[in-house]
Amino acid sequence: MKLTRKLVLAKAKASDLESVKKLNCWGCNLTDISIFTQMPNIEVLTLSVNSISSLSPLAGCLSLSELYLRRNMIPSLSELCYLCPLTRLRVLWLAENPCCGSDPAKYRLTVLRCLPRLQKLDNQVVTEDEVALALMEGEEVSTPPGSIQNQLSNNGLTDAETENDALNYNMEETNKIREELGMKPLSREKFSSLSSPTIERQTEKKTHVLDAVLLLLRDLDEEELHIVHTATQNRLHTYTLDSGDSQRLPAQKTADVQH
Repeated sequence: MKLTRKLVLAKAKASDLESVKKLNCWGCNLTDISIFTQMPNIEVLTLSVNSISSLSPLAGCLSLSELYLRRNMIPSLSELCYLCPLTRLRVLWLAENPCCGSDPAKYRLTVLRCLPRLQKLDNQVVTEDEVALALMEGEEVSTPPGSIQNQLSNNGLTDAETENDALNYNMEETNKIREELGMKPLSREKFSSLSSPTIERQTEKKTHVLDAVLLLLRDLDEEELHIVHTATQNRLHTYTLDSGDSQRLPAQKTADVQH
């Protein structure tokens, strides 16, 4: 069954799609949710107990903060790639889908690695320790080639517009976090170079880790920040020692040759 404009407006008691912020479509036997490409302002969405197999129509719902998808037909965790642009998403219920597999721990770590900003997953609060562990042990979710790009293009954006909008949005979010931490903002040129395709694959893992660390810092109290500060200094000291050893090594080799 396709979710239509008429059904959405009737359920939400709204006059137009853009004004809909909350929608409950629990148990409506839905298979087609393409209507959400026209609903960028949706914030809370209940789609549990349906037959939905793709999350691609949700890629442009940047205001979405709560998403309930329990008991659907999501086949693979690769569908989570469509939720990655949703930086306001804090609550996700994905349990009882084929994508969950037979290993609950592995599933949870993989979801949190892909979506480290989540505060609640499958009705369980997400802890900072879980996110840290997910970044180390969770599996990377493979992104279908051009999947998000194609979906956004279908929403009426050209490839160039999509690329620029995504770059501007990500740069703005990153610089907000850096500003809160007293760090200098990145210029567009610097951010573009870090996001270039040739470097992206090499830095993707480090970028996920850094983003998660910067986000978690905002939730720490003064005592915890002092602990992080001390650990950071110790880590930097280790790098300094390693650098010093590598510089002394050539000199030692030269001395050995002379003797």
